[in-house]
Parts: sequence; C-alpha cells; structure tokens
Amino acid sequence: MPFIKIYFHIVFSTLNKKPFLNSKELRISVWKHIKENAKKKNIFIDMVNGYREHCHCLVSLGSDQTIEKVVQLIKGECSHWINKNNLTTEKFSWQDEYLAVSVSESHIERVRNYIKKQEEHHTLKSFSEEYDQFINHYGFRILK
Repeated sequence: MPFIKIYFHIVFSTLNKKPFLNSKELRISVWKHIKENAKKKNIFIDMVNGYREHCHCLVSLGSDQTIEKVVQLIKGECSHWINKNNLTTEKFSWQDEYLAVSVSESHIERVRNYIKKQEEHHTLKSFSEEYDQFINHYGFRILK
C-alpha cells in the first residue's frame, strides 16, 4: 500500500462569479455536502470554505487521483445536488476554470487558517482581487 501525502489548495468560482451562495446557512450546507460527498468518493478534503461566489478546498490526493478528476467530481456532484434540492433561485453552476497549487507540509496550517477565515477575508478584498493576486503570485499566464 502506498503512503502518499500531497496537498493542493484548489480555488473555483460560481459561473460568471455570480454570488449564488449568498447566505451563511447555504454556504455551510454546501461546504458540509462537499466534504461528505468527497469522503464517499475517497477524496480527502482537509478543509473547505469560501464565500458568496467561490470555494477553497485543501485536498490531499490519493495514489490513483488527479487534480482534474477530483475537481470535476467535487464541482459536478455539488452543482447537481444544489439544483436537485432547489437551493438557489436560478440554475446553479460552477465555472470550468479553477486554480490549484501545491502546499508544502510546513504551510498546511497557514492555508487551513486562510481557508477558514474566508468570510472575514472578503470584508477587505473582493474575490476578483484575491484571484488576481493568486494568478500573479504563482506566475500563471492567462491565455486570451
């Protein structure tokens, strides 16, 4: 049996960054569902949180998992669950784009705290500003 511990910080937004997740109760319900559903699929989500138009997950991949497949499973099933349960007034969808960066063992606690404090964090900075900051900090190139 392989022993693997590779963490990624994954960030994704709602379609067109629309604030579908506009109540704290809804967000708590969605984050709880994401974590429970992931567990059923053998996806280890250490931390999940976000704000009105986005989600952050700290994920450790298993030996047979890829980032792309994990993100697809999380987002696809979550969208289906939200729509099936009529949790939003309009059809809910996540944007295809996402950001994923590796997290070293020495930074796990810092990333957990960052994810945990999303609501507080976004009183100071919009998600668009946060996302642009990630893009610049990690040197991603945006192809147009």
